[in-house]
Amino acid sequence: MSASYLSLSEIQWTKKLQALETLHRGCVLCPRACGVDRREKPGVCGAPDGLVVSSVNTHFGEEPPITGEGGSGTVFVSHCNLKCRFCQNYPISQLGNGKAMTALELAEKLLGLQKRGAHNINFVSPAHYTFRIAEAIHLAAGMGLTLPIVWNTNAYERVEALREMDGIVDIYLPDLKYSDDLHAKRYSGAPNYWKVATEAIQEMFRQVGQLRYDEEGELATRGILVRHLVLPEGLAGTREVLRFIAEELGPETTLSLMAQYFPAHRAADDPVIGRAIMEEEYRVALDALEEFGFTEGFTQEDIFRFC
Repeated sequence: MSASYLSLSEIQWTKKLQALETLHRGCVLCPRACGVDRREKPGVCGAPDGLVVSSVNTHFGEEPPITGEGGSGTVFVSHCNLKCRFCQNYPISQLGNGKAMTALELAEKLLGLQKRGAHNINFVSPAHYTFRIAEAIHLAAGMGLTLPIVWNTNAYERVEALREMDGIVDIYLPDLKYSDDLHAKRYSGAPNYWKVATEAIQEMFRQVGQLRYDEEGELATRGILVRHLVLPEGLAGTREVLRFIAEELGPETTLSLMAQYFPAHRAADDPVIGRAIMEEEYRVALDALEEFGFTEGFTQEDIFRFC
């Protein structure tokens, strides 16, 4: 597999890195547009000026075309631009657990993942570190990295930053979380989530199109795979989410309809989201999947066999 960034010239890389650094220095990489100098204080995400990474390892829990047999080379960065009450990774995303790392140190770890047989490099919730990550990919490419880049995102992204990742990212893996801004604000602290996320996903789709596979038809090499996590009481607005994807991207879009919600972090005591979803709630989501004619993707009906 040949990664997109290998075709970028040094002039193109320089322009992209300069544009991303400008957004980084003004702390306007993501829709929060905090406008702070992260060398002096963090923005809403809590991230400092430099990169903080929780873990770099092969991961086998992604969708089959991302995981393959060798695993996805996953980079969990610390901090996050969302504040989800139910975040399963809250020690990383909200407590900021992790280790400071230079772009060169990260580049070397990416090469280590490649040597271990990972099928791709998978950055998880990366928006607030876009500039630093692009720096690391550029360095790693010069050192022999050839793996596709996966941008595993909560979709709360700024289009201006995403445009600079055109030609760097091969596979976008956005989670379209909510169709209702009131719920997005209450449960993830994300104002204007629907408009921001849908515009971001349209930009991702413009760049990479539908999911494409290697010659064996097993591993994804380029394209978009949209995730959606079903929440209790229909809070995610699943039907509207699926309608948007079907109408704007097409019903042939590869979709992952996730059922593994559980009340982590601050959700346990919440009267609405303080429980796992019920089988009937997921069945309603599956009905919407059929209603809009989706033909490609992944579901989790078997998760309820163990409840």
